[in-house]
Amino acid sequence: MKVIKKAYKFELLPDVEQKTLLDKHFGCNRVVFNFFLNQRKEEYLKGNKGINYYTQAKDLTELKKNENYIWLKEVNSQSLQHSLRHLDTAYINFFKKTAKFPRFKSRKDKNSFTVPQFVELKDNYVQIPKFKTGIKVNMKKITITNIQHCTISKTPVGKYYISFLCEVEYNPIQKTNKSVGIDLGLKDFVITSDEIKFENHKYTIKYQKKLKREQQHLSRKVKGSSNRNKERLKVAKIHEKITNSRNDMLHKVSTNLIRNYDIICCEDLNILGMLQNDKLSKAISDVSWGKFLTYLQYKCDWNDKQLVKISRWFPSSKTCSDCGYILQDLPLSVREWICPNCGKIHDRDFNAAKNIKTEGLNLLSSGTGEYTYGDGGYEVCEVGKKKGISSLKPLNL
Repeated sequence: MKVIKKAYKFELLPDVEQKTLLDKHFGCNRVVFNFFLNQRKEEYLKGNKGINYYTQAKDLTELKKNENYIWLKEVNSQSLQHSLRHLDTAYINFFKKTAKFPRFKSRKDKNSFTVPQFVELKDNYVQIPKFKTGIKVNMKKITITNIQHCTISKTPVGKYYISFLCEVEYNPIQKTNKSVGIDLGLKDFVITSDEIKFENHKYTIKYQKKLKREQQHLSRKVKGSSNRNKERLKVAKIHEKITNSRNDMLHKVSTNLIRNYDIICCEDLNILGMLQNDKLSKAISDVSWGKFLTYLQYKCDWNDKQLVKISRWFPSSKTCSDCGYILQDLPLSVREWICPNCGKIHDRDFNAAKNIKTEGLNLLSSGTGEYTYGDGGYEVCEVGKKKGISSLKPLNL
């Protein structure tokens, strides 16, 4: 049993008055974020690089005293301060080169705000500051305790959601003493070294005709009319359907791998670079490799399992998994090939997954882990500061 931080997301069912106040929170948080993002940009151009969250938090206090921004007092002050936290984090990530430069928020995008304190949940009603009565939550029969904070969001469809971040006791999935290599593809979503394929459902292509038709209808509507707003909701619902279907598939596949394997080896793909390919960018965006690897990583952390990433330059598809011969040229259109050295017939994807598994386990055994023979598999023992391997026994893989 271990303690982890886990988020629970439910739909909110606010009344008319509560919707108005929620929309005020979205608007005020967006204004604060944009105002201080613009301030940071101006100060940076002037050569002032010492501006941070604390200086802007003081400026926020003064801003609320301004007659033109007096309406900022109508919403939760801590939520506004949390917007500054988000802005500060965005800047830090930009200078670490792990994210793009922060962009101004738009009311047309997904709206959200965070309530960091004083959140109470009782009898399917959540009580947060500035709201006189509790907001109804459409939640399942589940007990929510140890709430750290909550985030309220509004989708383009007009639905309201609340996400509770909680500290919970979690029982990790039982160890299986198995390892696997996975190859991420477009024809099939995930191909494993155990010769199992997970289908790529291609949700964007599946709903492409319907989406195109509704977008054409939307383009004919007069801007600002009620009919245009109705059509906009239809388009937004299709996008929401695509997103929900894709996320459901990503969770199911990642959970399946976590339940069946202790070590998962994959390639460290340059997804942003691959998106520059005009012919494949749409398919790569639809398959969501990056989000899938994110799901795998946090589920590995929860369950004390390992996700091993090998170099993106490793020739997994061109290397014979039997004899190690490396083929010089292998076009993407070739799905099967025969090894000139040993004569083995290889399925391109299965062969790549097997090589990824072998390379991943070699990286672990040579650097960060020590392997000992187990019943039908292996055990992984972290060596910490210890350099090298004192003893290494053959694996039955």
